[in-house]
Amino acid sequence: MILNSFYAFLSSLGFGVLFNIRGKNLLIASLGGGLAWLTYLISGRLQPSLVFSLFLASMVGSIYSEIMARLYKNPVTMFVICAIIPLVPGGGMYYATLEAVKGNFTVALTKGAETLFSAGAIALGIVLVASISTIFKKIKK
Repeated sequence: MILNSFYAFLSSLGFGVLFNIRGKNLLIASLGGGLAWLTYLISGRLQPSLVFSLFLASMVGSIYSEIMARLYKNPVTMFVICAIIPLVPGGGMYYATLEAVKGNFTVALTKGAETLFSAGAIALGIVLVASISTIFKKIKK
């Protein structure tokens, strides 16, 4: 589990380099990816729902990103993109397309729907945390 989180950290680090994040911000943003993936793994062991695990992991990654953005005075997107990269359901889309090409349309639709729900859960987690953060900022003023 820890090794998988380290690999997620490395994948986030690679994408951070592609997005031109530099210095300590790169390491901090990449830690968000490792933390989100660790949350996903732990949640997956505690309950069987893939979609809920992704939702919870994206919320944890987004909360981490909001906090780091405030501490280091950088845009939230710089941190949240790296935090969410390990969660992106690219494999699901690949398998949905593969099954469609093979002619297994029932399996393709199942995989496609699962991937769509997974992506929606990730987006919902990010939007929920960003909205709550905005509300707290307005209340604070």
